[in-house]
Amino acid sequence: MPVNLPPPVAGTLLPVAGVQLGIAEANIKRAERKDLLVMQLVSPSTVAGVFTQNRFCAAPVTVAREHLAAGKGIRALVVNTGNANAGTGEQGMAAARTTCAEVAKLLGCTPEQVLPFSTGVIMEPLPLDKIVAGLPQAVANLKADNWYDAAHAIMTTDIVAKAVSRQIDIAGKTITVTGIAKGSGMIHPNMATMLGYIATDAAVPQPLLQQMVKQASAASFNCITVDGDTSTNDALMLIATGASGIAIDDANRAQLQAAVTEVATLLAQAIVRDGEGATKFMAITVEGGKDAAECKQIAYAVAHSPLVKTAFFASDPNLGRILAAIGYGGIADLDVQRIKLFLDDVLVAENGGRASSYREEDGQRVMQQSDINVRVQLGRGAACATVWTCDFSYDYVKINASYRS
Repeated sequence: MPVNLPPPVAGTLLPVAGVQLGIAEANIKRAERKDLLVMQLVSPSTVAGVFTQNRFCAAPVTVAREHLAAGKGIRALVVNTGNANAGTGEQGMAAARTTCAEVAKLLGCTPEQVLPFSTGVIMEPLPLDKIVAGLPQAVANLKADNWYDAAHAIMTTDIVAKAVSRQIDIAGKTITVTGIAKGSGMIHPNMATMLGYIATDAAVPQPLLQQMVKQASAASFNCITVDGDTSTNDALMLIATGASGIAIDDANRAQLQAAVTEVATLLAQAIVRDGEGATKFMAITVEGGKDAAECKQIAYAVAHSPLVKTAFFASDPNLGRILAAIGYGGIADLDVQRIKLFLDDVLVAENGGRASSYREEDGQRVMQQSDINVRVQLGRGAACATVWTCDFSYDYVKINASYRS
């Protein structure tokens, strides 16, 4: 079960003026489940996004990048689960373009104004006929307060849907920020998460919106890992409808940026808490680095280690595994004599070895918790960074061994 992650409550998910969402059961992989989502945006909404850096990126990623670059104004997004449309060659590209064209026909826009997204099994042909057949149902279902169902419609191996809303006051008006995301395995984003969509009713010029989504992803989705695998389909989109009448610029962006980043961070952490087979949620904080990049490098070395992750699953304070991961983290001039390692409030290691005050029972106490903080002090500078991860359990192997069946 997810680690301290309650499911979203429909009544807490706030509509964003200018966004309507419709879902359908298209039977893409399994019958009788929500697996198709259409989002319609009011004109003149702006849209920005960040995408996977995986060179084997999925066909919808390529098409979405092209349509964003065309600058014709995005009016709709379409998302299917059950099939990634990745590793599908020209056939996959044609399917992604046809999907956009079919959505455009139904909504009265051009195909270049539609962004496609897919998630699911890689290297399987997209069942285009099922998607096309399901689109009218999704369009007929369009409504502003459909965020709860939308969050469920984009799930794959997720156990819990991920959705968050926040409201802020700017210039005496209430601004809403609502987001949904999916992800549970194949999580080591190199830009964002598996799929994420955040919308606000503020008016934000597209170049500024692009800066904001990059900043939000850097502080959230680019700080998580479940298994160290970067997906072929990662995408995080930020939508600004302008329906509130409040215009955002460099002078007043800070408050909206903080709200967007908060929503992104909560969604990113929810993905880790719902990691495939996860029983523990760990925050790996590295302090005292020369810069944030080397702090994150060390944090990821610890977070990616299968030996560290399995030790946490077993609640076994075999903490030399953490020291080993720090040591192979890629910093050639690291002085291990200056490093301190903490589990929550327990000092584990210093001066190159076990701390004289450390007791096995103290490590055991912390390791039995479901939420654990690992803190590493490098003693090299003032920079710090935090990465969120989870443990590896037997169920992670079971889930992934049977993913296609």
